[in-house]
Amino acid sequence: MKKNNTLKRLPESELKIMQIIWRKPAPVSRTTIEHALKDSHPLAPTTILTLLTRLCDKGFLSLKKEGRTNLYYPLVAEKEYLAAESQSFLDRLFGGSVAGFATALCDSGIKKEELEELKKIFEKEESQQ
Repeated sequence: MKKNNTLKRLPESELKIMQIIWRKPAPVSRTTIEHALKDSHPLAPTTILTLLTRLCDKGFLSLKKEGRTNLYYPLVAEKEYLAAESQSFLDRLFGGSVAGFATALCDSGIKKEELEELKKIFEKEESQQ
């Protein structure tokens, strides 16, 4: 697995592919991805192959050929990617300040129940450290 600070931010189309791959048991074929996309984001098979090739080139996927079928395995876990994206988001928008982000959340009209949920998450994380 890659270190968080070396992960590249994925464009929406590639992220959509990775989200499918993260939710399916490995390995995943192009046809599995095509079926998962058919209702919400139908893409041509060649477009899917192009996106999969890019994800392999970026180090997010590995490829194993079985006959005429390409099977894809995730090399980056969803949790790892989300952590890297969250840190990048904090750095870009709030100079790395969690307090600045929390203030923005409060200003956005976050509900009391959501704040309580965040508090429980932080307390759980703190108790595990």
